[in-house]
Amino acid sequence: MDELVQAILRYTARQPGESPFMTEIDRMMIMRSDHPKPPSHLIFRPSMCVVAQGAKWATFGGDRLEYRQGEALVIGVETPSVGRVVEASPGEPCLVLAFELDLAIMRSVAEALDPPPHLSGEAGCGVLVTDFRGPLADCALRLIRLLDSPKAISVLYPIIMREICYWLLTGPHGGDIARLTLANSLSRPVMHALHSLRDRFRETVRIEELAAIARLSASAFHRQFETLTSMTPLQYQKQLRLLEARRLMVSTAISAETACFEVGYESPSQFSREYSRMFGASPKRDAMAMQTGLRWKQTSDPSQLIVEDAA
Repeated sequence: MDELVQAILRYTARQPGESPFMTEIDRMMIMRSDHPKPPSHLIFRPSMCVVAQGAKWATFGGDRLEYRQGEALVIGVETPSVGRVVEASPGEPCLVLAFELDLAIMRSVAEALDPPPHLSGEAGCGVLVTDFRGPLADCALRLIRLLDSPKAISVLYPIIMREICYWLLTGPHGGDIARLTLANSLSRPVMHALHSLRDRFRETVRIEELAAIARLSASAFHRQFETLTSMTPLQYQKQLRLLEARRLMVSTAISAETACFEVGYESPSQFSREYSRMFGASPKRDAMAMQTGLRWKQTSDPSQLIVEDAA
């Protein structure tokens, strides 16, 4: 772990600009925080966030998970979240390595295991915290070192990712991770419906329609969706709408009213109420503050922003 900390410190010291640092490995970033920070809103894809030093927490719906040095947050389902750095100082900055999980590699590794991962009998939560010491920390260190050899990334990165998937699937949370990522698990039909809701978040989508995609009754789908994401389908859709409205106002400077209708709201007053409840300020005030006084970065995915809220 000490080697990983030193490697990340050396890497971040060489980078221009400010954290988060987008690396030459697609969909992998490094974050360095010298002080505790206000919350940030973002949308997670299936990914891992490894804390090499310091501590963070993240909320998913009503659930809050803390992860610190030697631990990693594993996200198996695309979901909105609020995260915050809670332990950092100039002498010991919070250092986080975040990268997307390659689900195709995960499934390939699972198929090669003997015996295969044991899938739990029922769908569970889509997010967990796991220990990252030992072999997984060694994988993370090799990812950082790989950034010094860009021409080797296309050849060696899939090998390191395959090893990461192996240790995850054979570790103490292997069954939970398999349930989230493998096509034959009970969570997959619900995740298909979730992806449909994500792609159509601007539309009015009925629960019965989503339940039909998951091949479940409306009540069973609602229960399993909430277990997986820690929020109801309506809450999930609402957060996607508000995050997209915020992105549009910050990155394209459109008005709050235009953003309201663009993301599927029919009532500007309802939009303003729900926006203020989520971000702590009216849409216009929040967008102006972020454009003039706060830092924001476009990620490699143009539909997402990493944004820091006002304290």
